[in-house]
Amino acid sequence: MATNQTTFRVNRRLLAVGAVLTGTGAVLALVGTAIAGTALATAGRGWVQNLETPPTELATRAMRGAKAASQAASHAGADAWRTQAQ
Repeated sequence: MATNQTTFRVNRRLLAVGAVLTGTGAVLALVGTAIAGTALATAGRGWVQNLETPPTELATRAMRGAKAASQAASHAGADAWRTQAQ
């Protein structure tokens, strides 16, 4: 019985060059992402500073409105329940 043995041979130089290029590309992508993130954060900070009403005040107003609506709905439901029970 004849055995056919073949060996798997990798060109180590090409493999090394590919690994170096992949690592370099990953580092460049990371640097590019950091630069883009910094640009977006700076633009967002400037936009918030130029707003007439600060976002915290807008959130406070919305929360007060939601609380008032919730209380009104709760009272209306209780009144309807009392009226129905009579």
